[in-house]
Amino acid sequence: MSRRMKIVFLLHNAYAIGGTVRTTLNLASALADHHDVEIASMSRHRDEPRFTVDPRITLVPLVDIRANSADLRDPAQMQPAVDFPTADKRHRQYSRLTDRRVRGYLAGCDADVVIGTRPGLNVYVSLFAPRRALRIGQEHLRHDAHSQQLRAVLARHYRTLDAVVTTTAADAEVYRARMRLPGVRVMSVPNIVPATGVTPSDGTAPVIAAAGRLARGKRFDLLLEAFAKVAAKEPEWELRIYGGGKQKDALQTLIKDLDLTGRAHLMGPHTPIEDEFARASLVVSASDAESFGMTLVEAMRCGVPVVSTDCPLGPAEIITDGVDGRLVPVDDPHALADAILDLVTDDALRRAMGRTALKSAHRYDPAPIVTRYEELFEELRATRLRRAGESWTARARVWLHRRARSWTGPARAFTGAGLSQVRLRRPGASNQQRHAA
Repeated sequence: MSRRMKIVFLLHNAYAIGGTVRTTLNLASALADHHDVEIASMSRHRDEPRFTVDPRITLVPLVDIRANSADLRDPAQMQPAVDFPTADKRHRQYSRLTDRRVRGYLAGCDADVVIGTRPGLNVYVSLFAPRRALRIGQEHLRHDAHSQQLRAVLARHYRTLDAVVTTTAADAEVYRARMRLPGVRVMSVPNIVPATGVTPSDGTAPVIAAAGRLARGKRFDLLLEAFAKVAAKEPEWELRIYGGGKQKDALQTLIKDLDLTGRAHLMGPHTPIEDEFARASLVVSASDAESFGMTLVEAMRCGVPVVSTDCPLGPAEIITDGVDGRLVPVDDPHALADAILDLVTDDALRRAMGRTALKSAHRYDPAPIVTRYEELFEELRATRLRRAGESWTARARVWLHRRARSWTGPARAFTGAGLSQVRLRRPGASNQQRHAA
């Protein structure tokens, strides 16, 4: 076990519901077994957090946006953020007051490790975290989900971090290939998904469940199209979709158009979702892309097999096709329907996969993931000087390359004016060295 440290997380809003909030609270709670853990919430919009916060975790709200808060009357709250990058989609929710509060908080937090949990917050870590602290940027979204403008900003700031941690090995490989970060450790650590307190599903209920934001990328329209084929052959089965979002009305219309009224239901948001997954016999994800796939693991924790599209990047690292679930091509309702039917019509196969899913979900227990983080902290401390040297050498090479290009420009101009050759003087070179050249 590593020495006791103070670990600080920067979180967009610890009082809200969201996947990053939940996974950060899970990790913070697990780390609190051996370390002092603090979460700085950039904003606070309600009296109490929606998720339960481990009492060992110190929660520090930085900007209070509740009604009648004095922060709402602060002139800086009316000014747009300068340090938080404009290319981050959350920029409009940040202000100059946020910039100042974060800077002041990090200047006095005495942290050993500071961890950002979204791109803009990783920029804050880069700018303001104490130099003595290890600076880590977590990426809960895929590299390719960021705009080109945001990736350019991150490339500049991530070079000053100690590590960038993604949720999948595939995404870590993308960062290594597309974002040159000399001296920065780029690695993947999956999210913690704790064991549930619910009784695992027995696989007998004729219920298929799905969960997530009702957004285009989650492709609940594709799921409904596939379920229409299932419903025609297996009239006892129903589909329950949990979540809220902008696509609710469109999906309700689609349910009516596909003649699925009474068979497919939009259930609204539900927390914790494991209670509902345990009442199902199959969970399905039809997403175009997933940065990790929390709902897949949550379903497996309930002893429920998952049918998922083999989308980038998470499902293939979570599901072993044909063993604890099924993977099907993206944007193929027929393949999705066939995979669902295979499990709906084969009770023994479905239950066997559910039992295997429950066992394989132990990969996401807190203990092994905390160990990986603690090993990362130790490695970063031990390699700090070497990595700083790698970073400095890379910057020096870029500087020399730019200087060389600036020198060759005038040299070519002189050559074009009639000089046969112009030798560039190396800074500090002696006359003898220059003549030798």
